[in-house]
Amino acid sequence: MGTGKRGLTTTAVTVVCAVTILAAPGTTFASPSPAPSPTASPSTAPSLPPNKDLEAVQKKLERLYHAAAVATDAYNAAEEKAKEQSTEIVELAQKIVQGQRKLDELKDRAGATARAQYRTGGLPPEAQLMLSDDPQQFLSGAGRVLQGQRATKGLIGDMTRTQQDLKQYAKDASAQWEKLETGRKAKDAAKKKIKRQIEAAEKLESQLEKREKERLAELEREAAYKAQTAWLDTGILKEISGRASAQGKKAVTFASAQIGKPYEWGAEGPDTFDCSGLTSQAWAAAGRPVPRTSQEQWKQLRHIEVKDMRPGDLIIYFDDASHVGMYVGDGAIVHAPRPGRTVTVAGAGSMPILGVVRPDA
Repeated sequence: MGTGKRGLTTTAVTVVCAVTILAAPGTTFASPSPAPSPTASPSTAPSLPPNKDLEAVQKKLERLYHAAAVATDAYNAAEEKAKEQSTEIVELAQKIVQGQRKLDELKDRAGATARAQYRTGGLPPEAQLMLSDDPQQFLSGAGRVLQGQRATKGLIGDMTRTQQDLKQYAKDASAQWEKLETGRKAKDAAKKKIKRQIEAAEKLESQLEKREKERLAELEREAAYKAQTAWLDTGILKEISGRASAQGKKAVTFASAQIGKPYEWGAEGPDTFDCSGLTSQAWAAAGRPVPRTSQEQWKQLRHIEVKDMRPGDLIIYFDDASHVGMYVGDGAIVHAPRPGRTVTVAGAGSMPILGVVRPDA
């Protein structure tokens, strides 16, 4: 086995093994250089106002959890991209192995041709033909020479193309590897931001007394109720009359069955979910795969008017499309709210609606 073959085969095997490691959930990596210290940490979490103004605390918590939601979407997007790139790298590695095998076979054929020439004294077929005194032998030999020349030319062409393919596969694999590494760094940065924001929110909440926590929860419910009431007061429910499709019913059934399960950023079930993990898995269970993140769901799925929505449709919230819930009818959604909460039913208008998207036709 030549050095080039060993190098390509080793590259392919190394690529597959490394991709497996990179794609493994929960894998940590040592940074090649000292990582910069984060701009915010749990120790620098916002402290309570001197008078413990709970409305101010509520707004701070909303900002922290919203930032965590945005970072979660970035993490999920990087995770999905990494899966795609890992698959591409593995496919390229397989092509390298197959290409090397084909090149070996072509080299064996070329070697057989060379050995045959050696057995005839090293004279090329053309020279042997010119030394023939038999006209019939000359004519039949001329045909064989022409056929042999074409075969040799084809063999050389195949070898050249295969070598070029191998070089391109290796180049493509290297490019995908670099993208995968860039994505890993983006995912790692998003993960750190999520943890910082959640830890800061938890520290802020930990400074509250039991009675204050209860009052804070009450304020959140009041705010949600006020927003939902304002939404309903527009008379929107009188316009919403769409019936769920067969797939929509399956998606709603799946999402509703998850009620009570904890929120966990980056989770797609079966025991925990984040907001887009819940909606993407619900529609996957209905036989209609959708993008993993709320932002991509907003970008890629068909937009419809709020008045035209039906159970199973996805409502995207906030200007940055950082949250999503599934409409289940009667002005309600099922969604995974945020860390510390569970999958629950809420008013469809309890948060600022960006728009509605429909996964099925």
